[in-house]
Amino acid sequence: MVWRDDPTPYKVVVSEIMLQQTQVERVAKKFDSFIKKFPSFSSLAKAPLHEVLKEWQGLGYNRRGLNLQKLARAVNGKLPQIHEELVELPGIGPNTAGSILAFAFNIPYPFIETNIRTVFIHFFFNKSKQKIDDEKLMPLIEKTLDKKNPREWYYALMDYGAMLKKTQINPSQRSKHHVKQSKFKGSNRELRSHILKEVLKKPQTIKSLIGLFPDKPAITIGKNIKDLEKEGFISKKKSIYTITRG
Repeated sequence: MVWRDDPTPYKVVVSEIMLQQTQVERVAKKFDSFIKKFPSFSSLAKAPLHEVLKEWQGLGYNRRGLNLQKLARAVNGKLPQIHEELVELPGIGPNTAGSILAFAFNIPYPFIETNIRTVFIHFFFNKSKQKIDDEKLMPLIEKTLDKKNPREWYYALMDYGAMLKKTQINPSQRSKHHVKQSKFKGSNRELRSHILKEVLKKPQTIKSLIGLFPDKPAITIGKNIKDLEKEGFISKKKSIYTITRG
């Protein structure tokens, strides 16, 4: 996990956004090239969106790449060190904000992610037959939090949780918040990804995009195009769609 070697605020934010809903192995393959292409908040903020999305390919959930650039533009080169300010940034929820405080600034702030959840369910609710709410875990996380070096403590917890998942039935399955990720193959997420990829290659019309996906209903293609436009990925000029210029 190369992002641990030099946990600057920028590298921590990039890794945390990448790791949302994406396996560590896939992030490890993309992190270095992304940082090389965009080495700072300012370089990412100034980059054309099509370059950001091209570099993001392979990670899935393109909205995270879009939000990451919006965040880079919002912080103006300096990341806040206050939880309430972090959660106001695009793509940052309460737990991601907590992880940024711990990993980027070594500030002891309680947060939960899947591997941390795994450890605490394994140790404190191993025999429970009920689905465990995060509200029951948070007081335990707060009590055990290493106030002097939270960064290393959380690294250890997350690594231990990852090990537990490989050596036994995943304890997180007993969490109230456990959600099995839907299959990407054949999903609308896959179609959105393919449409965006085609527009990244070259400008497209609705007609040309419909022609590229003959097995999909035209109405479905049209809806996804409108959604991508509404979300800020693509723009239309004289019936031609291109990646939005920012």
